[in-house]
Amino acid sequence: MDIVAWNARGLGNPNTTHALKDSLLKFKPSVVFLSETKKKRKYLERLRTKNRFSGSFYVDPRGLAGGLALWWAEGISVSILKESTNFIDILVSFNGEEPWQRTFIYGPPNTAEKHQFWANLHLIRKQTSSKWCIIRDVNIVADQSEKEGGNPINSNQAKWFLDFIDVAGMIELPIK
Repeated sequence: MDIVAWNARGLGNPNTTHALKDSLLKFKPSVVFLSETKKKRKYLERLRTKNRFSGSFYVDPRGLAGGLALWWAEGISVSILKESTNFIDILVSFNGEEPWQRTFIYGPPNTAEKHQFWANLHLIRKQTSSKWCIIRDVNIVADQSEKEGGNPINSNQAKWFLDFIDVAGMIELPIK
């Protein structure tokens, strides 16, 4: 199952929607996760229909910030388990295969919200009995070598992320 996960940083710009369409044509994913859409579901439904995905789920933005969209193709079975402004947690199977739990994440940019965010993810992990995969933009840089310029990374936030990976028994997979 191919997945495209993209921080759209707003889908109101025609160049962004063209870039999305080009990516979808190129990669032909079964599942698409868009974070920071900054758009309500009515607008996103028009995009989904134009791009020929059969299913969808949305978390509307708060004012002009955030917004999540999840689209899936024919043959994909999706059950929404939990959602928040920062994630969509699902159970998904493809053509009747064994279901996997997947959590699509857009981490809070505000430091004040990060602690509760990690607590929520730890709770999801504790309640998970099936195979679990997270697809993420956690808004945290884990190591200074992953960052160019600007302020140094926040070591407390990096520790939260790295502790979560360790405690949850997860490994990072390469992305394209």
